[in-house]
Amino acid sequence: MTNSASLTTEDLEFLARPLHGFLSVAGGTQPPQPRPIWFEATAEGAVQFFTEPGSLKMRRLARDPRASLVVAAPVGERERWISVAGPTTVETGGAPDLASRLAARYWDLGDPARAAGLAGILATELTRVVIHPETVHRYVY
Repeated sequence: MTNSASLTTEDLEFLARPLHGFLSVAGGTQPPQPRPIWFEATAEGAVQFFTEPGSLKMRRLARDPRASLVVAAPVGERERWISVAGPTTVETGGAPDLASRLAARYWDLGDPARAAGLAGILATELTRVVIHPETVHRYVY
């Protein structure tokens, strides 16, 4: 296992794959309850995702803006994972574009059901959240 304060080129390549990330946010007296999310690592080394403004994760981030994301290689590949932790910011723009990019990455949008799913996502109010890494842990076996 290695640790650093930023994502490496190899980390960014791994995170560019259509893998689910497991997001944990600080929950006060509640223990962390990771949730799978779509995410995107930016060229600047941050990690971003979209969500609805009234979601539980947004309410928790309003109380404590710290979050972590763990991404692991799927079964059948050599063991590998990356954990990114740091403060978050809520960005006012870019959430619909991010949702569209991620839907194209994770879904076959040629499938009418998936295209309708994306249309449903885009019909809701979305917020973009950015995790600014302070700590990056990684393991490759």
